[in-house]
Amino acid sequence: MSAAAAARSRPGEPAFDSDRALLALLLAGVAVPLLVFVVWPLAEILKLSFDTPKGLGLGNYAVYFATPKFARVLVNSLEVAVCATLITTVLAYGFAYAMQRCLPRGRRVLGAIALLPLYAPSLLQALGILFLLGRNGAIARTFGVDIDIYGFTGIVVADVFYAFPHAYLILSAALAIGDARLYESAEMLGAGRARIFRTVTLPATRYGLMSAVFVVFTIVITDFGNPMVIGGDYSVLATEIYNQVSGQGNMAMGAVIGVVLLVPAAIAVFVERWVARHHHAVLGDRSDPLRVVPSPARDRVALAYSALICGAIALIVLVVVVASFVTLWPYNLSMSLRHYHFEVQNGLAPLWTSIGVSLAAAVLGVVVVIVGAAVVRRLGPVLTQALYFLSVLPAAVPGMVLGLGYILAFNRPDNPLGFLYGSLAILVICNVYHYHAQGFLIATTAMSQVSRVFDEASTCLGGGLARTLGTVTLPLVAPALVSIGVFFFVRSMVTLSAVIFIVTPATQLAAVSVLLLDDSGNQNQAAAYSVCIMAVVAVALIALEATLALVRHRGGMRAPQLAAA
Repeated sequence: MSAAAAARSRPGEPAFDSDRALLALLLAGVAVPLLVFVVWPLAEILKLSFDTPKGLGLGNYAVYFATPKFARVLVNSLEVAVCATLITTVLAYGFAYAMQRCLPRGRRVLGAIALLPLYAPSLLQALGILFLLGRNGAIARTFGVDIDIYGFTGIVVADVFYAFPHAYLILSAALAIGDARLYESAEMLGAGRARIFRTVTLPATRYGLMSAVFVVFTIVITDFGNPMVIGGDYSVLATEIYNQVSGQGNMAMGAVIGVVLLVPAAIAVFVERWVARHHHAVLGDRSDPLRVVPSPARDRVALAYSALICGAIALIVLVVVVASFVTLWPYNLSMSLRHYHFEVQNGLAPLWTSIGVSLAAAVLGVVVVIVGAAVVRRLGPVLTQALYFLSVLPAAVPGMVLGLGYILAFNRPDNPLGFLYGSLAILVICNVYHYHAQGFLIATTAMSQVSRVFDEASTCLGGGLARTLGTVTLPLVAPALVSIGVFFFVRSMVTLSAVIFIVTPATQLAAVSVLLLDDSGNQNQAAAYSVCIMAVVAVALIALEATLALVRHRGGMRAPQLAAA
């Protein structure tokens, strides 16, 4: 019971614990929206997939599984996911090794270039590959070669570029630390570099490697934008959902495919979380941190390899930027701004809509995940586990499945929340809960860095839960709050799969406009729209760096006061 509550209580009357009441209110404010905007849509998809003219049963599954097309689409999805995952993981491991265990020149620049696909619409990779390797691509026109990039090959290549930064970030964290004693012992025993890598480095990074594999597999098998642009007649599960729902209006079959797509994605996510929980620290209290020493030959090889990877990534982005400024790719390469006039697809309105939706998602996302992290920090073990599960559940739900669930749950006249459908609010909510798991994990990590001593000191001084959060905890995690906000903003700007089913002509978003422009054959203007999205994201990232610098400066000024308190 807080000091304030104790002071207000009268003898013989049960004291009203304001902190417990506030905690219960916050718990409801976090858990109920998760149930409404994540669990309920999933339940509607499951219900529809089992709903047949004869009642609940497996009839829809039997019908769809019996079609030869289903087996082909499922095999296509698995082939693409497995091949892209293997290629991406190998390339990203080599790149992360070059960045963390070598000293090539320009490491910071190379690392920044490797992250470029994170800041662009997911289908930008496919657009860039088409401009380079398509039938009318630069290479085909220049050298007179016919490259069949459409279908399986194009999807794999595009998804490798799309998933590469995700794998790189995970593997970079795994390779950033190491125990120097193990390497010294191996060298003293006469082990060569290849054997040291095989017997020391790989085992020490196996958990990061496994996490990267499962994360990349989930990203690839649920990707919609790249297969839609470059897949041609090669259908995968994500595009098949779109064709069944938007093309044929067959919601039941779309729900069946959604459940099928949900299974491998959910398995991959939960296995990745299991791996993360069972990961043991590489560095102990007696470990000697590994220090990378210069090696001219090794560093030159690392520079060559990383430059090759970054060159390919930069080329994909650069060719899209160039194509947005040429009159007509590839026939008339004179420079022009005609594609930035946006005379079709509602002009620039979708871009402004995206900015507004992304700003709202950033604000709401920060509030939702930081309150969730604060509540988890103060609950008992059972409630903590339940709320934690609900909070990370969205990571196992592909964006298209969540969007389809929103149609089924909210596009109904008997639903009291039906007013949300077709509004900007549902786009904001969808973006927040699509990326809720990642934001929540960042928030809980930031909260865990704040010692509970601060909470106890505030309580002893008479500060309740609300005051402790407002004056102690939140100021200490301010840099994380800013980062979470920018994370939600950037992901909301570039996302496609989660909103493709719930946009309307009045609420169209920029990433959807890119897809529609490409689908109509206007690839140059699709490139221009992609450049506009990347420009907005770049401004957001610059603002993030400036804000973080300001927050750290002010935090440094307050640090002595907090320490004294």
